[in-house]
Amino acid sequence: MTMLDDRQTAAPWPTAYPQGYAVVDVETTGLARDDRIISAAVYRLDALGNVEDHWYTLVNPERDPGPVWIHGLTSDVLEGAPLFPEVAEELSARLADRVLVAHNAAFDWSMIAREYARASVVAPVEQRLCTIALAKELRLPLPNHKLASLAAHFGVVQQQAHHALDDARVLAEAFRPSLHAAARGGVRLPLLECRPLTEWSDSPVTPRVGYRAVRQPNSWRPSRKRPACPYPNPGRYEKEKPLKQGMRVAFSGDTSIDRELLEDRAVEAGLHVATSVSRLTSLLVTNDPDAATSKTQKAKSFGTPILEESAFTHLLRDVAPADGAVLPQQASPPPPEATPSSE
Repeated sequence: MTMLDDRQTAAPWPTAYPQGYAVVDVETTGLARDDRIISAAVYRLDALGNVEDHWYTLVNPERDPGPVWIHGLTSDVLEGAPLFPEVAEELSARLADRVLVAHNAAFDWSMIAREYARASVVAPVEQRLCTIALAKELRLPLPNHKLASLAAHFGVVQQQAHHALDDARVLAEAFRPSLHAAARGGVRLPLLECRPLTEWSDSPVTPRVGYRAVRQPNSWRPSRKRPACPYPNPGRYEKEKPLKQGMRVAFSGDTSIDRELLEDRAVEAGLHVATSVSRLTSLLVTNDPDAATSKTQKAKSFGTPILEESAFTHLLRDVAPADGAVLPQQASPPPPEATPSSE
């Protein structure tokens, strides 16, 4: 499928649609509450989804950069970068009076809101739009809900995954035809309200390895009803091999990443999130494998592989396709940009 142009939008443009968008991508030191933004990019689009300009900056997180093997930004590269309070004003100017658009927008918005709260500034964002939710509204025939799959559907070439500027560019190019398809079909955009944080209390940085959270009283939460996984179960996880779409994953105990966000990431990667452990479970994710919980005990009795959260999130970045499924290939990455730029 190729990119759409304005001539393919025959129906009148919905007057209820927003008048401008800010397509955003941030790279971070991790996915937890205390992780920090290390780079940010914004593509400003007009009401029809046309690009007006773009902006990119590195951000000094004042801590370790996290998974360098994913985003490629080392401590040396980030050392001379501006702090978030130093770029907050420029970022605000690009977000103001626009709908924030991101792929898995709940994550990008939560990271941005926390950085603003740390800087004692209110983020000028009132609404957000998640392109995953929009793709579902449009019933796009995607093999999964990764950005690469959305890009391939619209013929957009991704040059450097996990680089904020290129991810934002790819998303902006894929969002425009999605927006036009929604307008033609009379689809209501899945807009959500953004509630900025007004205060922030710093807490210790989450450990990377062997993290063990103290269970808080009344931490039980009801399970969420999810659609059935479209892929067959390929069996158990094998050490030193990638995860595979269709694997049944169960979680036990507290996690450093918000549990619902972690489960959403697993589902988007094509995994089956199970609420219990059985002989069919591919792996159990827990930060406390010695805990006397029913899930860990069942996993040990069945011989189910057990992974810590940090190892699981690392594997989650590159899940192998299910048998018969083909994931889009990416082009060779260009050299990363190391300094703020604008157009």
